[in-house]
Amino acid sequence: MSWNWNSHGLPFLPGYTFRDVTKSAFHRPQTLGYKNGFALPGRPTVGIGQAPLLSEQLIQQEISELSFETPDIIYGSLDQSMEKEFIPAHVALDKKVLRFYGYFLENIQFSPEEECRVRPVVIYYYLEDDSMCIIEPMVENSGIPQGKRIKRQRLPKNEFGEHYQWKELNVGMDLEVYGVKYHITQCDAFTKEFMESEGIVVNDPEPMPVDPYSQRRIQPQPSYTTPSEFDCMHQFLTMDRKVLRFFALWDDSDSLFGDTRPVTIQYFLVDDTVEIREVHEPNSGRDPFPVLMRRQKLPKKIKPESETFPSCVLEVSKQEVDEYYSPKDFKVGQTMTLLGRRFLLYDCDGFTKEYYQKNHPDVEIKPSEVPKKTDLLQETKKEVPPYNGFGSLEDSLQNCLSLIPEPPKKNVLKMLENDHKVLRYSARLDSQNPEDECRRFILSYFLSNDMISIFEKPTRNSGIIGGKFLEKTRIPKPGSTMDKPEFYSPADFAIGATVEVFSHRFVLTDADHYVLTYLESNASQIPCQTLDSLHQKLGVKTANNQPADQNGSGHGPSRAPQMSPSPAMLSSSSWGSPRCS
Repeated sequence: MSWNWNSHGLPFLPGYTFRDVTKSAFHRPQTLGYKNGFALPGRPTVGIGQAPLLSEQLIQQEISELSFETPDIIYGSLDQSMEKEFIPAHVALDKKVLRFYGYFLENIQFSPEEECRVRPVVIYYYLEDDSMCIIEPMVENSGIPQGKRIKRQRLPKNEFGEHYQWKELNVGMDLEVYGVKYHITQCDAFTKEFMESEGIVVNDPEPMPVDPYSQRRIQPQPSYTTPSEFDCMHQFLTMDRKVLRFFALWDDSDSLFGDTRPVTIQYFLVDDTVEIREVHEPNSGRDPFPVLMRRQKLPKKIKPESETFPSCVLEVSKQEVDEYYSPKDFKVGQTMTLLGRRFLLYDCDGFTKEYYQKNHPDVEIKPSEVPKKTDLLQETKKEVPPYNGFGSLEDSLQNCLSLIPEPPKKNVLKMLENDHKVLRYSARLDSQNPEDECRRFILSYFLSNDMISIFEKPTRNSGIIGGKFLEKTRIPKPGSTMDKPEFYSPADFAIGATVEVFSHRFVLTDADHYVLTYLESNASQIPCQTLDSLHQKLGVKTANNQPADQNGSGHGPSRAPQMSPSPAMLSSSSWGSPRCS
């Protein structure tokens, strides 16, 4: 008889069971799931209808008692019972690599001179993931593909799937990988220290065996062979990439638009060829083709029977040349002719000097100084073309200084200080024409920009229309050049002086009272003759040093500058009399 140990405690028999009316779910729990396409059976966590399992009906009080229950007796200290912090291998052994040196033998077939070759390798063991790589050092001009032989990976030890471990490596052992046997001869200091710290005794290092092929190449040539100085192979092996470099000047002044150009002459010792290259500078205006003469052997002497050979059309062969240029022919400090061009060798580099001191001590090296291009430019001054009369002198000069002319610079401080300050003079035209005798002009000098304007006073029944005679412009003195122009200043405007304005001669007859006031305030920059002429003309008493105004009030000449007069004012007959401000 089976019993149902439910809460009512009755046997599981018909008539003894009671249905739970509050229960509404009667399905079985899901125990089959899928992950990555595979069916995975699971253990049920609940019973039918979400009822708890009998095996998991554990009182919460018993769980808490078991979890918090501590033994009455503690053996040892509490620190010993604590576990150490776990550090993964990729963190503890990061960038720690064991390095071993070794070699392997390569069998040479079908060669009567050698049977095998010794090829050194370096073996790296990475402790973080037990991977290894084997690299063969590169040897220059060996003709053998070298470098990485085996990329980084776990190297198989046998056919059972085992891999090499760092404990199995040691100096003096053979490491067989993919059918090649590598013999370890030594290791570095870190590898030896690490192995000994782990309790492994490192064997003594072994010497690297000598490669018979390399040893045979080092041995001297037999006596029956050609001497080394005539052996082209020996010259190639000993003089490869050794070049003599000379700094020279190519004198091409005889040709049209010729000049002295700096060049570099390179003499290649490997095959006795010569190459000439031009030294180009930025913004020189020349095409960027540096090779003046391609690399070739330069004939020095041609056989007498071949002197009539048309060398300007056909190239000279070896059979027609008696002697070629050699390093002895290149002497620093002298001029030599190469293919019809003159070159002055003024210096050479350090390797060339050492080569001549060692191989040709009888050849003298005398470096000479070459004038810099800046000195040559200073000797040849730029010639500025004469002024053509169009535009102002400063604007025309800018067209000669740059391709895109810029406006001339102005003195802003002077313009701010002398703004609206004008010096006015009365002038007549000095002309041989009798009709110009009655013409009167007013010459205005603007202190802010040193410009001059001329206004002609209209005269009744003269037949000449008055008005603007000259716009505001800077007037150069006669004889001034375009590169160093000299312009008129207030010091040149004395009463009775002649001012030449573009082939017209004006004689100053009178001046405004403000002219004298301004010139006396700057008496240190004005000549005495100019001040005396103004004093005499304006009737100033210089005896008591108290200049009077036109009304005789006796006040000093401290009047403010006046504005430019209108044509009506200029046409009045009272020009030069005091005006109301």
